[in-house]
Amino acid sequence: MAHTRSAKKRIRQAEKRRLLNRYHISRMKTAIKRVEEALKNKDIETAEKLLPLAQKLAYRAAAKGAIHKNEAARRVSRIARKVSAAKQSASA
Repeated sequence: MAHTRSAKKRIRQAEKRRLLNRYHISRMKTAIKRVEEALKNKDIETAEKLLPLAQKLAYRAAAKGAIHKNEAARRVSRIARKVSAAKQSASA
């Protein structure tokens, strides 16, 4: 257990940061899962509507420091590629 005031404050700050990081990461993952679920159900129109929100939340998580900016870019790239591929196969 921390004894000094500064150590106690660091514990409080770390807990607050942990909760904020969890919030941002959870929202991002949920948005991505919704897009993937729409793709799985062959609902390309819904997936296209949900894609901008998933991108926004991924980049927001990176901006807030919950994830690295390259991780956000990678997640966005993968989900956008899946939507694009589904769109191509549907129109073909």
